Amino acid sequence: MKKTNSIYYLTVVALVLLAGGLYFIKTNEDPQGLLRLLPYICFGLGCSIFGHGMGEILVRFAMKNNPIAAKKLEIDKKDERNFAIANQAKAKAYDMMVIVFGALILAFALMDIDLIVLLPLVFAYMFFLGYNSYYRLKYYKEM
Repeated sequence: MKKTNSIYYLTVVALVLLAGGLYFIKTNEDPQGLLRLLPYICFGLGCSIFGHGMGEILVRFAMKNNPIAAKKLEIDKKDERNFAIANQAKAKAYDMMVIVFGALILAFALMDIDLIVLLPLVFAYMFFLGYNSYYRLKYYKEM
């Protein structure tokens, strides 16, 4: 399987986002509107993409230097037991997310925050529940 160099480019873009976000956080004296939020979004995206990219680069480096570990990792990735464990963990995390996200929306509503902030949270929450319902019905029909 041919590996591409796109992960290196993605890591560089992440560093640029991270540095740009940090620069604008430090230099903007009195940001207005979207400029209040944009540097923090860039910084957060840069951190998360950089972490993913560096993790992938380190895994590739380790696999290149240790073929035995590379073969074991490839077997573990294709193991059905690991798929079942990952799916069960995702299901538990989703169940917890529904409760916590609903409680958070309720808390924000009781704090009387602006409706412009609350509505995207409600729409995202309803999207997750709708997505769950769609696939639940789809899988019920298949099985």
